[in-house]
Amino acid sequence: MGKQFDSIEDDHVNFIAQQHMFFVGTAADTGRVNISPKGMDSLRVMGPNRIVWRNLTGSGNETAAHLALHNRITLMWCGFEKRPMIMRAYGTARTLHPRDAEFAELDAMFEPSPGARQIYDVTVEMLQTSCGYAVPYFDHAGPRDTLEKWADTKGPEGVATYWADRNQTSIDGLPTHILDTNT
Repeated sequence: MGKQFDSIEDDHVNFIAQQHMFFVGTAADTGRVNISPKGMDSLRVMGPNRIVWRNLTGSGNETAAHLALHNRITLMWCGFEKRPMIMRAYGTARTLHPRDAEFAELDAMFEPSPGARQIYDVTVEMLQTSCGYAVPYFDHAGPRDTLEKWADTKGPEGVATYWADRNQTSIDGLPTHILDTNT
């Protein structure tokens, strides 16, 4: 039986800190539901109802497109190594792009990256935990550096070109607003 919480408690913060990856889920009215695995040092718990997650440039940009239509997001963590728990944070998120005033301040919480594409400022409305007894054990071998090397090689101009070529719409053709100047 799952347990529901109105806020993120210390035990939840500790569980999040022990995880090497999390998943992000968003959806529009129609089309595909998006669930993306995320890792690296890209998430901060800012308070009992606030999480900040920095999204790096990738092959798709589904989260931005979905949140532009429906401001709802789910973050999920699974205890793969020790504690058998699944935890979901349900809420809404503000999408901040590098052009937005608050982006730089929040981005400064992370190591610099030319691939930083958005920051999602998540308001957690409910947190739910459930057993992870069916989740298999996986050992963490270490982080990948492929994405950072790719962004460093491209540089800021190359990343911007990639956004223009590949990140302006979702796989369902929804706008992501990555290059908008009036959002």
